[in-house]
Amino acid sequence: MNEKEAIKILKALSDGTRLKIVEFLLDGEKCVCEITPLTKRTQSTVSIQLGKLENLGILESRREGKKIFYRLKDYRVCDIFKALGFPKGKKLKNSCCMECVKK
Repeated sequence: MNEKEAIKILKALSDGTRLKIVEFLLDGEKCVCEITPLTKRTQSTVSIQLGKLENLGILESRREGKKIFYRLKDYRVCDIFKALGFPKGKKLKNSCCMECVKK
């Protein structure tokens, strides 16, 4: 990872709402309807933050009917969460980081 990419990811994660969203998605793909209650923000606020994370290349989305599902696209964030000692860090090896190996 070069310096510009690292700064981009760290800036994105510096916002509390975006940090919660990404941490929640470490367990796998989630619908916006699952993400919104976790953040305790309005649906429009969550959608704005999801859009920012997607534009930065950290997340990717897919539509299924009326629902939009988000998942991690840039799995380097797994390493960041592990390095920061997040509780889910122990689970990462089994969930998202194994998908990282596939990409």
